[in-house]
Amino acid sequence: MQIRQIMVATDFSAAASAAAEAARAMAADLGARLHIVHVVPPLTDPVDEADRLDLEKTRLKVPAETALLRGRPGPELVRYARDKGIDLIVVGSHGRSGLSHVLLGSVAEHVLRLAPCLVLSVPGALALPPAERGARADVPTARHCVACARETDELICAACRERIRGEALSRKMEAERAGRRGA
Repeated sequence: MQIRQIMVATDFSAAASAAAEAARAMAADLGARLHIVHVVPPLTDPVDEADRLDLEKTRLKVPAETALLRGRPGPELVRYARDKGIDLIVVGSHGRSGLSHVLLGSVAEHVLRLAPCLVLSVPGALALPPAERGARADVPTARHCVACARETDELICAACRERIRGEALSRKMEAERAGRRGA
């Protein structure tokens, strides 16, 4: 697979800067074209966003195409990638977990699920100086299952996931039996 077009999504956060550095290095190594994309969410004033995007392009010190889009970030980034024939999307991940992740969602997760190409998720912790990367107090060391609150590395633990799948399968089988009885 040849990577000719790399897109980096930015919200101008530290996590996005770490992703931009990774994308810049990959574009330089592969001789690929870099696209720097920022999406202005609905009901947000885009007044300074074009200038911030230009500053990001200047900071990266590489030729790049920039795009300032409006709308919901996840869908807009995926649409841009499809329209431009992007081969690799690089996104920063803020590392939200638990309830904030469930309620707010994740642009990185949306892009990972729906992208038409490869996606590289760069952890926001890489934006920290190397000495601070493993020692941050606000970086969770463990998560808890949103269904049962047991400690797990997943959003939903394996036991709850199996229970949920089993319940869904039971409902499906019951609906099929009811359909056969009614026919």
